[in-house]
Amino acid sequence: MGKWRHAVQAAWALLTNGHLAGFVRGTLYRGRLKGLCVPGLNCYSCPGALGSCPVGALQSVLGSRKFGFSYYVVGFLLLVGALLGRFVCGWLCPFGLVQELLHKIPFKWKIYTFRGDRALRLVKYVVLAVLVLALPLFLTDASGQGTPWFCKLLCPAGTLEGGLPLMAADESIRSAAGGLFAWKAALLLAVLAACVVFFRPFCKYLCPLGAIYALFNPIAVFRSRVDDEKCTHCGACAQVCGMGVDPSKHPNDPECIRCGKCKRACPHDAIG
Repeated sequence: MGKWRHAVQAAWALLTNGHLAGFVRGTLYRGRLKGLCVPGLNCYSCPGALGSCPVGALQSVLGSRKFGFSYYVVGFLLLVGALLGRFVCGWLCPFGLVQELLHKIPFKWKIYTFRGDRALRLVKYVVLAVLVLALPLFLTDASGQGTPWFCKLLCPAGTLEGGLPLMAADESIRSAAGGLFAWKAALLLAVLAACVVFFRPFCKYLCPLGAIYALFNPIAVFRSRVDDEKCTHCGACAQVCGMGVDPSKHPNDPECIRCGKCKRACPHDAIG
């Protein structure tokens, strides 16, 4: 399942970023599909993006009463969350795939947990509450439109998928890059370097979309179940979980990304 999952992740990334001419020309696709959201974190400003990132779309129009689009985005997130939960993180997020591939780089000192790890994971909910919801809602321009603060200040996926390709293709964008881009580039490098040591650090600690879907994990239609009669609590499932979850105790933990490693590792076929 592991190879199949990565294949699905890669195919989805190519499908949702299929405007290949944009990478050559340094332009964005602006067709009708851009009015639709994709489930995962996928930058609107990526030259190849055919759809919109729900986090970016939500921030852009959250504070405006003139747009009905925000209701669509909220509904979209509720629907996807209720159906899939963090399955999206494990199977349909392009930046999640990047993090996992980097973690495969051999490194002697891999770190899967540390003191304060669980507390640090609450930061993504703070990012969601402050940068994605509060600031765009209350700090609006004259037209009532909010600024996408998360995209502007923090999102490393946007820098990787949007900022760098556009700069590579357009000299005028390169010449206009300043301190903000330097900050975003440094943050991206830090996250990518951390991926070699930690499993999906951005997903664990900073991603507001993961925070939204995490809230739905225990009640999503697509969720895991443990057969208590088969489970011996041997710990095999917890041993292989990169997200630090013990599926035998909490099969629908908010941190579970539905990667399926626990199911493959269970010697008693107790996880379904």
